[in-house]
Amino acid sequence: MRLTASVRPRRAGASATLALTVVALAGCAVEAPSAPLRSVPGPATLQAEPGTASVFPAGDPRIVVSGLTTPWSVAFRDDTAFVSQRDTGEILEIVGAETRVVGQVRDVVHGGEGGLLGIAADDTHLYAYATTADGNRVVRFPLEGAPGEYALGSGEVVVDGIPAARTHNGGRLAFGPDGMLYITTGDAAERENSQNLDSLGGKILRVTPDGDVPADNPFPGSPVWSLGHRNPQGIGWDAEGAMWASEFGQNTWDELNVIEPGANYGWPEVEGAAEDDRYVNPVLQWAPSEASPSGLAVADGSVFIANLRGQRLRAVPTVDPEAAREYLVGERGRLRDAVIAPDGALWIVTSNTDRGVGGSDEILRVPLQAF
Repeated sequence: MRLTASVRPRRAGASATLALTVVALAGCAVEAPSAPLRSVPGPATLQAEPGTASVFPAGDPRIVVSGLTTPWSVAFRDDTAFVSQRDTGEILEIVGAETRVVGQVRDVVHGGEGGLLGIAADDTHLYAYATTADGNRVVRFPLEGAPGEYALGSGEVVVDGIPAARTHNGGRLAFGPDGMLYITTGDAAERENSQNLDSLGGKILRVTPDGDVPADNPFPGSPVWSLGHRNPQGIGWDAEGAMWASEFGQNTWDELNVIEPGANYGWPEVEGAAEDDRYVNPVLQWAPSEASPSGLAVADGSVFIANLRGQRLRAVPTVDPEAAREYLVGERGRLRDAVIAPDGALWIVTSNTDRGVGGSDEILRVPLQAF
């Protein structure tokens, strides 16, 4: 079913309390010294639970594939990896150490931060978030064929009416543990979109795989799951079902949030933590020069965040966010996405070709180990 921007709000965002646990982690040498992280009051009450550990990168990363142009997102079906390329509109399949074109998304208009952005896959379809002349939309394609020879069938728009601009397009897609499709959207450089429940901009959306509005969404008849976002580009879930999201700030604070249904995260009224009970504070916040967080992945008690301007990978223990560590600082340039592969390793996507920093981009693989 095709979903448009017509939504019916019922109430303003509200925050809730999420129970998490905290534990002291064993020491481990990191690849680069960690800059001090600015911790702020989060939406959770942390309580110690002995025996809990988190995972961190172990060893040097190796190259999975290179020669990419503006890669934005990676999605897996079983052991097969697909990659979206923002500026070419192509979806690639990784075969060994090479790539092949599975298909090209039609009507993609790239420029600035827009183009072919996030992708996600289920048992039957591949979903893509694309910027077009008529705004951002989510299109799904039947995934036909077999590994090494996949092709895209005819596309079907499942969500449209998402505001688009040269900046702040959001664009991450992910299936949650509930089987629903979650979509991050930016404010499209129109700040008022984020607090306007009649707009799909500046939100995290939740729909069925067909694009319908689930009956248990917080605002009846609306795909809006949370609001008050500026430009969220990373989402993932921990083992307890908590949803984590990374978000670009303006000039002061970038954020890592725990997302609660119906909650309001403050933009543009606040950036970062605020003494205002109407808005949920971030779990962590950083200066944009140290962060600009894009994609994230969650595995075994850690949130891994790819940072663009900060040119580093952050590993944040869910039980003790202040114990975050930093890797690859300045070593691989801008980092766009972090993804957990089927074998449990972490894949990291670079993003240098979109700013002319390097001649091509690559995907790196590093194993994870508990400490």
